[in-house]
Amino acid sequence: MSAFHILVVDDEEAMRESLAAWLQKAGHEVTMAAGGDGALEVLGQQPCDLALVDVKMPGMDGHELLRRIKEDHPRVMVVMITAYGSIESAVEAMKQGANDYLLKPFDPEHLMLLIEKLVKQKEVMDEYHVMQARLAEWDTGGFEDLLGRSLPMREVFKQIEEVAQTDTPVLISGETGTGKELVARAVHSRSLRTYGPFIAVNCGAIPEHLLESELFGHERGAFTGAVKTRLGRLEMANQGTLFLDEVGEIGLAMQVNLLRALEEKRFLRLGGQREVESDFRLICATHRNLDLLMEEGRIRSDFYYRINVITIRVPPLRERRDDVPLLAHHFLHQFAREMGRRVDGIAPEALRLLQDYAWPGNVRELKNVIERAVVVNRSGTVEGDDLTFLRAGETARSGAGSLEEVEAGHIRKTLETCGWNISRAARILGIHRGTLTRRMKKYGLDKGS
Repeated sequence: MSAFHILVVDDEEAMRESLAAWLQKAGHEVTMAAGGDGALEVLGQQPCDLALVDVKMPGMDGHELLRRIKEDHPRVMVVMITAYGSIESAVEAMKQGANDYLLKPFDPEHLMLLIEKLVKQKEVMDEYHVMQARLAEWDTGGFEDLLGRSLPMREVFKQIEEVAQTDTPVLISGETGTGKELVARAVHSRSLRTYGPFIAVNCGAIPEHLLESELFGHERGAFTGAVKTRLGRLEMANQGTLFLDEVGEIGLAMQVNLLRALEEKRFLRLGGQREVESDFRLICATHRNLDLLMEEGRIRSDFYYRINVITIRVPPLRERRDDVPLLAHHFLHQFAREMGRRVDGIAPEALRLLQDYAWPGNVRELKNVIERAVVVNRSGTVEGDDLTFLRAGETARSGAGSLEEVEAGHIRKTLETCGWNISRAARILGIHRGTLTRRMKKYGLDKGS
């Protein structure tokens, strides 16, 4: 049970001392006051969780003190103490906002049970206030980069609110650069695990032979180079959320090991003999078609159905063009502030270019484009000439051709701009180097083609 800071208010010294002794023995911090004025003085100087208030006191009685506490310190819980023959007075106090009452004489066990109940109530109310604050933060666009007023994004926000309070596994699907991790963090921050860790693992960026150690951890001496015990990401996620990005890149053998850990919340570190327990909520993300991967035998059906209980699809930017001005201005102010540049607007022509563009790299690409525009801008307003990179992607901007043709043309232009430096081009496109290499192979793109 959590410890409370309790204010005991009673004009009888013996009663104050007895209550304080019982409460301190149970581990609570106690402050005493002999009357209403003293109680208000204490509350004005230090925070208290609970006030135990005697109803009958000279001067300011318990009812008046209750009224003053509720007006000036509404988060303080109040329990009224009254004689057995004055139950009507206790009922009236409950109507005025008291959380509960105690009838004299009472035994310490009854008091402790009541305090324990109030501690649990406070924990629930604290969680409620945190959720209310986070919902208010959402309404004001408090989640950096996860912005949108379009119908597709409002649907995403609605789904986040619906699934956040459960512990059900969530699969977030969407193209690269759409903001899948931001959605995962939003689910976590609105869940009852919000105070726990959010542990993210990009399964596509870790070589398969290292992924097992990354997820499960290892004991000292488990393999060459394992000079000390290392905690895995599953263990780090205890009481929080485990986010597996690019979950479609996990190999079949690893899927078997991971499935058992997900179902039992117990696993062995590499080289370990003792099972480790970890209570976490699972959120996965992918840009791949997992149904197709399952048909091809690259995703086990039991693993697929375990991670795909609820799906949230994050729309690509081309399906939410109404959000482009909002996002562009958000990134503009962010980078101008970070760089100390006075760039505070986007010209209508530049805004049209941004809205007409196909955005194969999605929000991440838009962010990179605005960052580049802030760097090169000299006038204080982003003009069309600051978006020469978009002008180079004329096919994409015009919307001509299939989506694959648009993507291939955009990738080629990016590579040409970067002198075919794959790492630099991947950074500009907002994708991993391995992803870019695979797409170059898919579209037959190389320096000599």
